[in-house]
Amino acid sequence: MDDHPGKSPDHLTINVTHRDDPVSEVTEVDAFASVRKYPSIVVRGPLFGLAEQRGGDRPRWRLMGELDTGFPQMARDDLNSHLWFKARDETEDPAVRRSLLAAVAQLETKPVNEVTADGVRYRVVRADEFARIGDDRLEPPRATDPDDDSWDLDAPDASRTEGFVVDHAAAVGLSEGIDRMGLLNLSYTADRFPKDVRADSRRALTTHPGVVLLPATFRVVERKELSWSMVTGQYSTPQGARRALVHHLTRPVPQLPDLPDMPELPEWMKVDEKEAALRERAAKKFTARRRPNELVLRGRRYEVVRVERMMRIGPDGPERPRPSDVDDYGPSQIHPLMDEHGNITHGS
Repeated sequence: MDDHPGKSPDHLTINVTHRDDPVSEVTEVDAFASVRKYPSIVVRGPLFGLAEQRGGDRPRWRLMGELDTGFPQMARDDLNSHLWFKARDETEDPAVRRSLLAAVAQLETKPVNEVTADGVRYRVVRADEFARIGDDRLEPPRATDPDDDSWDLDAPDASRTEGFVVDHAAAVGLSEGIDRMGLLNLSYTADRFPKDVRADSRRALTTHPGVVLLPATFRVVERKELSWSMVTGQYSTPQGARRALVHHLTRPVPQLPDLPDMPELPEWMKVDEKEAALRERAAKKFTARRRPNELVLRGRRYEVVRVERMMRIGPDGPERPRPSDVDDYGPSQIHPLMDEHGNITHGS
């Protein structure tokens, strides 16, 4: 029996369309070639961030920044600060400020994943980070991924995630539509995941059956014999990750003076003059190449890899954190008390 007579709900609709402009055609060809070469998927785990839904946007949501934290509470704290500063700096209306501060009060005392303030819904959202793999190698950047050639290590990383509209029914190209279909039944099955994590993952297939792919990001990993370890955070372009690798090699954490109870720096942070010179030479050779994706230094292999993120979607939008998603700490008061007139009370 058809559970959805007529038009399917947005969270079950994958709208594939053909785009005949040259850029789209090249991107499609590149995507199909990459999936053939890197046919398997390695799931790293969840990432958390924030989304908002304003009046008239339903059922769409808009991401408020990067999804780059591994703990829901860190995203809740970001929302706490966002609303507190909004109350301080962006309104003179006592009613609006009361609404914003009421949401802050909730976030200070309870691990809530959604609040409404001044008519806007704010939600802590969850995505799974994964990479494609083939022939025991993680997928590198694609030729059609947005990129640049600057080696300015202080250049900002312009986000492609902030402002992204989460719209399951939005038109996508053929390759993305096929990718999303293939990810619909993806869940955590490996024994390295605890039982409650695997159970929540299976449950999400029913509660949030839709899938949206977020803009790809890029990281530097160190390839080891049987695994990879992350060297940098996520960047919006491959060149951003390359710059981060050069920064990692040439601007190490400075040595600190010995202080009581100061933990010893790990070995990789200890860089003498000889090691520093070796790293400088390796970085110079690396930056002399155009868009390199590998660097080998004293037997250590660094690779720039392409990382994807999938967000599960249900009838009411993006998935929130799951019961098995763990936090290292709970909610707390982050900012001073403020009244509806903007007066701030600092603690003694």
